[in-house]
Amino acid sequence: MRQVKQPILVFVVFSVLCGLIYPLFMTAISQFLFPWKSNGSIITSANEILGSELIGQKFDGPKYFHGRPSETDPAYNASASTGSNLGPSNAKWIEAVKKRVGRVRHENRLPPQAAIPADLVLVSASGLDPHISVESAMLQVKRIARERGLSEAKVEEIVRQSVELRLLGIWGQPRVNVLKLNLAMDQLKGE
Repeated sequence: MRQVKQPILVFVVFSVLCGLIYPLFMTAISQFLFPWKSNGSIITSANEILGSELIGQKFDGPKYFHGRPSETDPAYNASASTGSNLGPSNAKWIEAVKKRVGRVRHENRLPPQAAIPADLVLVSASGLDPHISVESAMLQVKRIARERGLSEAKVEEIVRQSVELRLLGIWGQPRVNVLKLNLAMDQLKGE
């Protein structure tokens, strides 16, 4: 009987410890130290939820900066987030990337030889990235300026103001949060 009691007791103790005490402790710590992030970094305006700083969303219109492509269906669906499992030697992957390159070239009126930043045509691991590179944002400046009736210099200024630097100055690359950048553009002209 002792051989049965001991494993059951260990199971119950670790279930309570790992399934109840540890999660509650971590939730309390995160709420105390990082309440904004632990609650989803939700951006609101006039009591309306506009999105999260942490999850990308689709911006289709030509007057908006576009983020990284998403493989989820529908696009940027957090509950469907998963890798596509397609590699660069897969014909479907190659065709999808060619299609995206063509779309980016067409939308931004780029010549055939113009370089396109990878993050505008390649899907991330999660398919939900809220950021694009500074280069990707700058590539879209002419289109945004044209569509909004603004000078390119003004749009570039907004992009530069929206740049988030490397974490602790060493990790990652400078990047731009697409939702925050588009909101800044909308606020510029009260749109």
